[in-house]
Amino acid sequence: MNKITVFCGSSFGTDSEFESQAKELGKKLALENIELIYGGANVGLMGAVANGTLENSGKVIGVLPSFLKSKEIAHNGLTELIVVDSMHKRKTMMNDLCDGVIALPGGFGTIEELFEMLTWGQLGLHKKPIGILNVNGFYDNLISFLDDMVTKGLLKEVNRKMVLISNDIDELINKMKTYQAPTTGKWITKETT
Repeated sequence: MNKITVFCGSSFGTDSEFESQAKELGKKLALENIELIYGGANVGLMGAVANGTLENSGKVIGVLPSFLKSKEIAHNGLTELIVVDSMHKRKTMMNDLCDGVIALPGGFGTIEELFEMLTWGQLGLHKKPIGILNVNGFYDNLISFLDDMVTKGLLKEVNRKMVLISNDIDELINKMKTYQAPTTGKWITKETT
């Protein structure tokens, strides 16, 4: 894996461990010589993960929609900042540039980006590993919800296993390096439940 996209909040949240782990993830990517692809902002956890990479001589590509650049949140110290026309083009480019995805804590945008990547993977549009760094149990309720989807016959177990989860950065990256994408279709019929 040479490039990982990180989705995360543009705020810091109320748990100081969120910022600490964002910086540690950025540092780990730099030390592993893995380029960071992220949303291009200098604020919140987004800024923290970028700074963690840059402070350890890593490379960072930011992908920022033009309407957000005008709000003066663009990170000025990046290896490269790519400005695109829309949020959809941002996600498409972040997918095109990366070999895998990690979600840190975040809000609506983070969840939407994570689930779009999962959906694309489920449909076979990519075979990239998708990880959740579950800092201090932030994603516990979401993980339970995913398990409930399987129990209720709306998500195949093989597709649920596409979501790689750990509260440890090293373990998560190792899971991503050995990931094998599912080879079965996503559709569930009465015969397959």
